[in-house]
Amino acid sequence: MALNNIKSDRTSQSADGLDKVKPGQRPFSRINFWMMGGCLALIVLGFLLMSGGGSPDESFNPEVFSTRRIVVGPLLSFLGFLLMAFAILWTPGKKKNG
Repeated sequence: MALNNIKSDRTSQSADGLDKVKPGQRPFSRINFWMMGGCLALIVLGFLLMSGGGSPDESFNPEVFSTRRIVVGPLLSFLGFLLMAFAILWTPGKKKNG
């Protein structure tokens, strides 16, 4: 009996027998998901900037060495991956009532 009371204090069971998780027990908040979505968009944008058409024939194409493909694209992708780790680890602070 005592074990049953302890379990009911932490979670509540629904009709199908699954435990409902309270908002304070969830690993990610809505802000985390928005941050991860923004980071994913930054990564995709970086990869799109790195892509481009090649040369149609065997001739040399100097566009391969453009600043957009060598500097800007990889930098945006790297920042996206770096910020993604931050977005996963970040926990929102609790509001102080005062």
